[in-house]
Amino acid sequence: MMLYQILILLSLLVFLGILLLNLVDLPDLPSARSGTQPFVSILVPARNEDEHIEACVSSLLAQEYDGFEVIVLDDHSTDSTWDTLQRLTAAGTGRRLRTGRSEPLPEGWHGKAWACHQLAAMARGELLLFTDADTVHRSEALARAVAGLQESGAEMLSLTPAQEMHSFWEKLIVPLVYHILMCYLPVRMVRGSRLPAFCYAIGQFILFRSEAYRKIGGHESVRTNLVEDVWLCKKIKRAGGRVAAYNGTDAVSCRMYRDFRGIRDGFSKNLFAGFGYRTPVLFTLMGLLVMFYILPYGFLFSSLVSGKTLLLSGFWLPAAQIAVALFSRMIIAVKFRHPVSFVLLHVVSQTFLLAIALNSFRQAKFGKGAVWKGRSYRFS
Repeated sequence: MMLYQILILLSLLVFLGILLLNLVDLPDLPSARSGTQPFVSILVPARNEDEHIEACVSSLLAQEYDGFEVIVLDDHSTDSTWDTLQRLTAAGTGRRLRTGRSEPLPEGWHGKAWACHQLAAMARGELLLFTDADTVHRSEALARAVAGLQESGAEMLSLTPAQEMHSFWEKLIVPLVYHILMCYLPVRMVRGSRLPAFCYAIGQFILFRSEAYRKIGGHESVRTNLVEDVWLCKKIKRAGGRVAAYNGTDAVSCRMYRDFRGIRDGFSKNLFAGFGYRTPVLFTLMGLLVMFYILPYGFLFSSLVSGKTLLLSGFWLPAAQIAVALFSRMIIAVKFRHPVSFVLLHVVSQTFLLAIALNSFRQAKFGKGAVWKGRSYRFS
């Protein structure tokens, strides 16, 4: 038991070490550069985004950048997204804005990849920025991202937007995305290693050099991958390209979900798919989450009930494990502007993540597949 508790504590300390290194290795976007700037096509797939699309498009048209276009593709929305886009176009909100409607979804494609594929075919830019319709961009965001791409010499750049969270469930679960990224993935290896295993990509904001994007086959090459952002990163690395990662919380914001159902469906869509539908990998990682973040509370509670609070293996080591895990969450909350009060609910967050992972597995193996915005996908 003692050896087990020590190994768990050492593992959590390793994760803390990765996090601390990542705070150094994930720089803020640089300031905008002066001089000639490459033309950028900003590409926005939109499906049932009437709540967000006007704010997103308005922020994109307000970019302080000389040469860019904004192309928005309505992906068979059943709400008033298309009407809003037409109104924005008719109001003359920007000569840079173009809109279109998606062709029918072909067999073997998922919706976002198909929409992005069509957007790329419409684009004229030397650089291609794919961004989600629920994002809002500060006026200097594009110029700073281009400066980051040029500074790094990369073919692909992604960043961590600020996540807008208002409901209880958003604050409880959404920050785990950043916990996973910052504690398990050495950002230094994303930049410095050619290995596709070290990939970093958040689909809310991905900037490509057009030539590199087309060289890997664009979104057609990931048409069956629901976690297309990570697989695009892998494609870039396998083609010999470089990937840059930046902290973009002061440049771009996004509200991914609004309630528990949205979180459940969104995470369920991505979790099992993110591991390539490999059942042993998913369940191994679920077991590790239990060991790292849930069992320590069980050991601590058992010691308190039995009165054996002086035991090193039964009380103090689990207490240290909990303290390290909460300290890591606290650092992430402060860095990325997450609600600090929810750090103490980390064990609850991880418990719900496990339940969502099981739902992701159930959908893929025994259900109709992942469900997102009225579509079902089963590529497992």
